[in-house]
Amino acid sequence: MPSSIPSIDYTALAEKIKGWGKELGLDQVGICDVDLSAHEPQLLRMIEQGYFGEMDWMARHGTLRARPDELLPGAVRVISARLNYLPPQAGFADNLNNPHRAYISRYALGRDYHKLMRNLLKKLGQRIEQEIGEFTHRPFVDSAPILERPLAQKAGLGWTGKHSLILNENAGSWFFLGELLISLPLPVDTPHQGSCGNCVACMTSCPTQAIVEPFTVDARRCISYLTIEFDGVIPEAFRRAMGNRIYGCDDCQLVCPHNRQAPLTEQKDFHRREALQTDELLALFLWTEAEFMRHFEGSAIRRIGHLQWLRNLSIAMGNAPYHPDYTSALESRRGLSDVLDTHLDWAINEQQSKQLDADTPLNRQTQRLIRIVEKGLPRDA
Repeated sequence: MPSSIPSIDYTALAEKIKGWGKELGLDQVGICDVDLSAHEPQLLRMIEQGYFGEMDWMARHGTLRARPDELLPGAVRVISARLNYLPPQAGFADNLNNPHRAYISRYALGRDYHKLMRNLLKKLGQRIEQEIGEFTHRPFVDSAPILERPLAQKAGLGWTGKHSLILNENAGSWFFLGELLISLPLPVDTPHQGSCGNCVACMTSCPTQAIVEPFTVDARRCISYLTIEFDGVIPEAFRRAMGNRIYGCDDCQLVCPHNRQAPLTEQKDFHRREALQTDELLALFLWTEAEFMRHFEGSAIRRIGHLQWLRNLSIAMGNAPYHPDYTSALESRRGLSDVLDTHLDWAINEQQSKQLDADTPLNRQTQRLIRIVEKGLPRDA
């Protein structure tokens, strides 16, 4: 008995999918197969070297990250998508130039992207079903162990920069990635063949020298890892290099030439939230836990918790030039946890040592970064 299911023109469908993605608000969509076996040796090497720090889930899932078809049996293709997040009036130079203001990675200024990106991918899957009927699919946005950057490169969205982020010739690296695993044998896009050439700006500009070799980041030295993923005592060797960075770090992106003309996001959810219009260290440090939770409702920052927020801010306050109110504020937080007390003690000692020198200059690394940003890096209105 002949099948009543019409044949599918997969080439035409692939083009429609890319168009639907744009209509939904995604900035680029590409398609690749699920074979990431070539990336397994590098993944295993990084696990063996301990480059993932205390992110034990990286080791726990092992090579599963390189096998998307094991996450969704029957999956033969990945729809990889990017979503720009660079907000208007990012204020990079102004922020870095004032050590009494907190620097928060620009991806976290607005709403948490996970739900938004996942919802867009879910809608894309539903739109495909409207066209062809039911099929196996599942969206992923940091919700399962998957190597999203190699998939994005295979899908033609960009190439892997020496800082390990995906770079796009038109969008730089200021974008989120998400995946929709599907059971449809769509034609695949050509993997991106871009290259950073001889440029090593990200490597030489990293405050803690976390990019230990091209394409390899040692999380144990990375400010983003230390301020977000790590909840213990931050080694003293890295504290001064952290400057005023209290949640994440964008330095490797700020110095990248491909980010000079990066487009701004069209998603208002990624604009700076009202609570962060004021980013003075002292004001943020004095928030109660209830205020912290309220101000960061729907924000990625909320997941680090109030104590880790205070820990990060205390380091920034210790790094800042002398301020007459810092020591008493730091003292007022004693006794909340042993980890926090360790950082409070350090910050108080740093402030006291600077009391006679209120004009403490910015470190050379930060001064250099500010000069680069002021030459025209992204839309610093």
